[in-house]
Amino acid sequence: MSKPPETFVDVLVIGAGIAGVSLAANLARTRKVLVIDMEDYPCYHTTGRSAAIFAEAYGSPIIRRLTQASRAFLETPPEGFAEHPLLTPRGLMFVADADRHPLLDELRDDIRSTGGDPLPLSVEDAIRRVSILDSNWLAGALLDDQALDMDVHALHQGYLRQINAAGGQVRTAIRVEGLERRGELWVAHTLKGTIMSPVVVNAAGAWADRLGEAAGTRLIGLRPLRRTVVIIDPPVGLDPSAWPIVWDVEEQFYFKPDGGQLLLSPCDETLSPPCDAHADTLDVAIAVDRLSQACTLDVRRVGRSWAGLRSFVDDRNPVVGFDPLVEGFFWLAAQGGYGLQTAPALSRAAAALVLGHGLPADLLSRGISESNLSPARIIH
Repeated sequence: MSKPPETFVDVLVIGAGIAGVSLAANLARTRKVLVIDMEDYPCYHTTGRSAAIFAEAYGSPIIRRLTQASRAFLETPPEGFAEHPLLTPRGLMFVADADRHPLLDELRDDIRSTGGDPLPLSVEDAIRRVSILDSNWLAGALLDDQALDMDVHALHQGYLRQINAAGGQVRTAIRVEGLERRGELWVAHTLKGTIMSPVVVNAAGAWADRLGEAAGTRLIGLRPLRRTVVIIDPPVGLDPSAWPIVWDVEEQFYFKPDGGQLLLSPCDETLSPPCDAHADTLDVAIAVDRLSQACTLDVRRVGRSWAGLRSFVDDRNPVVGFDPLVEGFFWLAAQGGYGLQTAPALSRAAAALVLGHGLPADLLSRGISESNLSPARIIH
């Protein structure tokens, strides 16, 4: 029986979602890089199930700064990166009922603290923009007209093309069965051979803590949270294509136009083990109920539904950097639901850290530091 093949690379990236492939695209210009994924094709889990929103007003202050730093790339990607624009105009409207109307002012101040300037809207203005909102429920709204739709497929494919053009590789259907450090090299054991590299990047999404455990380090306390998405029909004869994304001020629901229909979520965050997530019927019902309270739409039929896992640590900021206890093990995890909108900036930050450089100057100038991202803030 022949011995399984051995592969030697400068950097082994485990996980072919947006985190892994965007980092690999940056590293492949100067390093021999291999990306592996346990699924049959890249971006099977969270990346492929995203609602595809670019919103600088969304997420923690660090997430917002990373999003702002990603905008220029997404608006004007490199030549040949994508055949069509990665971003298209959409807008994001936060809404609130009477009990929670004061939260809109708090949200506006919070968004302004990181450079945004959302516009307060009256009930009448909000309903003119989204006609199904119920005037008996709605007390006020806040419009971020800088939010955009993202082409997830084009972004992910663009990074894959960059990897291939630079001589990097992406291999799927490869599961890491064991991971050990031998001298100055990591040895990843798989059923398709052994991969050796001085650096392993943990971009395993919801499985990142499990991979960290296999590497012999402490866990970062990753919490995979299930989020549900439902597709429903708009009222007959009504075209929602020009509507902004509508987001409840306390993240009880959001909906947005999607191919002539409406994409709806109850913004659920149900703790889950790492898995191939599926929508729960109760969460689907909750989504429809919350929409029905805020809108005049009578939902008679639910179309497709699905779920994805958004993984966070306690401070809800990404974990990016070399492990403080285990040599050569690099964390690129806990991006939550923000991995797509932060990918250009976060991948540049991660690549700089993998190569032993400081963070890029433009990120530092925005108030993003290594300590904001480092696993050392969690692992002591």
